[in-house]
Order: sequence, then C-alpha cells, then structure tokens
Amino acid sequence: MLKQSETPDGATGSNLRQEKPMTVSTLNFASGLAFALSLAIAVPQTAVAADDGIVKTKSHYNLDETVKRITKDVEAKGIKLFSVIDQAKLAKDAGIDLKPSTLIVFGNPPLGTQFITARPEAGLDWPVRLLVFEDAKGQVWTAYTDFKWIARRHHIKN
Repeated sequence: MLKQSETPDGATGSNLRQEKPMTVSTLNFASGLAFALSLAIAVPQTAVAADDGIVKTKSHYNLDETVKRITKDVEAKGIKLFSVIDQAKLAKDAGIDLKPSTLIVFGNPPLGTQFITARPEAGLDWPVRLLVFEDAKGQVWTAYTDFKWIARRHHIKN
C-alpha cells in the first residue's frame, strides 16, 4: 500500500492526507519503463548516482536518432508523449550556447496521478522526464530520475 510518512513539518494524525492504495508493481512498472527505454539506445554502461537519484545511460546513437528511437518506443507502448523540448534551440534563441540537449516528457496519467493524489508535491516529478544530451566529448547520454528515489523524496512507501 502507498503510505505517506510524516509531513515535512512533523505533523501527524488528522493533518495527514488519507492513505491511497498503490502496489509496489506500479512503482516497478514506472522504473522498468524508463530503464527499458534507455536500454533501447544504450551501450552497457549505466550508472546510478545514489546521492541525487539520477540514472545515466550512454547511447549508441547521435542525439537526434536517440530522441527519435525513444519517442517512437514511447508511442508504440501506448504511453502519452506530452512534449519533446529542444533545450539547445531555446538556449540559442536566448543568445546562449548549449550543447545539444532534448527533454522528453511522457507518462501514463492513471499511474502518475496516483502519486500526485497521495502527495500533491509529487507533481514536481510527474510526468516522467528523460533528458537526452551530448557531453563535452560529443558522447550522447540519457538521464532520468530513479523512481524509487522519487518515492523516497516524497515519503511514499509501499
């Protein structure tokens, strides 16, 4: 079951929101989805940064092809693709030089809204955002926030 722990100010009892049911499989599905998408373009070099929850995966492809493959996979799975944001273009339009960087925003509203219903602040992390970027050496990477880390951040427990 999805449970909320104490609120940040330490409040308990009647100040807590009503517990909303959610199984561990929901969280595992979301985590597996982003991981599977990143594996579709990855070479065997994945790292999880434990402190910040960011999962990075090196891509076999250039940035445009990586974005194309991920968005195609998202749509083929029947997942809602909300937006593809070319951050480098936005930066260029603002007179700033930025290495290629594209943010893909996608999700499953019935799944994501369960987190937001349990804890509205979880809306900061839903829908899913997956960043495709080029580093200083020209290597393309994907990065997303680990879903178990998000659950801990918002005090959501099974």
